[in-house]
Amino acid sequence: MQLRFSPSMRSITISSSNGFIDLMKIKVAARHISYRTLFHTILILAFLLPFVFILTAVVTLEGVNKCSSFDCLGRRLGPRLLGRVDDSGQKLVRDFYKILNQVNTEEIPTDIKLPDSFSQLVSEMKNNQYDAKTFAILLRAMMEKLEKEMRESKFAELMNKHFAASSIPKGIHCLSLRLTDEYSSNAHARKQLPPPELLPLLSDNAYHHFVLPTDNILAASVVVTSAVQSSHKPEKIVFHVITDKKTYAGMHSWFALNPVSPAIVEVKGVHQFDWLTRENVPVLEAVENQNGIRNYYHGNHVAGANLSDITPRTFASKLQARSPKYISLLNHLRIYLPELFPNLDKVVFLDDDIVIQQDLSPLWEIDLGGKVNGAVETCRGEDEWVMSKHFRNYFNFSHPLVAKNLDPEECAWAYGMNIFDLKAWRKTNIRETYHYWLRENLKSNLTMWKLGTLPPALIAFRGHVHPIDPSWHMLGLGYQNKTSIESVRKAAVIHYNGQSKPWLQIGFEHLRPFWTKYVNYSNDFIRNCHILES
Repeated sequence: MQLRFSPSMRSITISSSNGFIDLMKIKVAARHISYRTLFHTILILAFLLPFVFILTAVVTLEGVNKCSSFDCLGRRLGPRLLGRVDDSGQKLVRDFYKILNQVNTEEIPTDIKLPDSFSQLVSEMKNNQYDAKTFAILLRAMMEKLEKEMRESKFAELMNKHFAASSIPKGIHCLSLRLTDEYSSNAHARKQLPPPELLPLLSDNAYHHFVLPTDNILAASVVVTSAVQSSHKPEKIVFHVITDKKTYAGMHSWFALNPVSPAIVEVKGVHQFDWLTRENVPVLEAVENQNGIRNYYHGNHVAGANLSDITPRTFASKLQARSPKYISLLNHLRIYLPELFPNLDKVVFLDDDIVIQQDLSPLWEIDLGGKVNGAVETCRGEDEWVMSKHFRNYFNFSHPLVAKNLDPEECAWAYGMNIFDLKAWRKTNIRETYHYWLRENLKSNLTMWKLGTLPPALIAFRGHVHPIDPSWHMLGLGYQNKTSIESVRKAAVIHYNGQSKPWLQIGFEHLRPFWTKYVNYSNDFIRNCHILES
């Protein structure tokens, strides 16, 4: 077949391939286009027609032949010719997002019956022919129910942990009872501590004096043993262990029957200090006996707390602040050190939940620059649980008296291992300031801070604190499960402050060996009381 154009472009002749006959003659109107344009047009059509054929075949195979109109074919073929893809899946997602947003703003029916599992939900969808909105409502209700149950479970866990931390383990209670009985029946358990010939050393400032207030016999033994074993000159150590009346006999028995020579240990009960009477410290009597305070620390910790508006971490902090130890006279005893030891110039104060791993004699050589309290500051680290504490973390700055007198950005410091210059202390009004703020907080119904010894001490010692190197005192071993083991090994004193004490079953297993290495498991009393046995 041949295609011929007349010179004038007014006719087109299509003839057979053998050239004998003309099959068709087409008359063309006046020429409006150039040869070049027509040539290019035919060339483009010749190029596109094969692709149109292929696309048509593909669409037909995909079911376009089921369309009953040319419009159907256009809707399917058009986007492909224009390079677009089928967005029906995206449209489905957009529609579902729209339904989810709608359901999120609506109230869940109170009488809705929820499936117990996702598989049950799918089964009910098939059986009941749920639409997308009904599915979204059920899904939201199931998730909210699950979140509520998880929160309740977490709060229950925190409550149980609080009770575990506040209670006395059976083994430690057994130890106290057996040692108390030994005190009444064994003369060796009642022997004088220290022996009469060593009594003058209790007020000799050439020795290194440690003060340890505690009612936990096992914890006291670890503190004293670790200090003696870590010291380069244990013969220069004097320990002043102060306990309450009910624990005195057992505590005395332990150190009488388990001497730590060449170190010297004195055990005294609070009742043996003539100066420490209720008449001299009336504010502490109020702290111990006020009904509102006792209810706060021994009452229902969940009552009045809106668990839906509080985070588990905040709730844990509130429970920690409600530890019964905060209304114990032993916990407030440190503020009376100058009066309790009138002949001493400098002491190192220790909590009973610490372990000493290095010789502490250099602490007595630190120049405090006229300050009273040598302490590790707790606002210099990134750890948000322990080492990033400022006044704002301890005080309620919405209270006018707090806002007027305190700076929320002021750096906090640590109790638990402190060097106290008692000579410098006696020249200050630290104790009076401490009492004043305790009274004000009591008047404010504990709204300035929740009772504890650190908040009023932060105020009373303002301007009297000398920062010491953090390597002397590592905190947080009772808070943080992810504490660096290498950092623990390097610290001079490690402090299990927090609920997870090493003598409790809730203590962190990988941190407990640093404490248990100083427990004498061959001791008959410890063995018979099954201390820390699972």
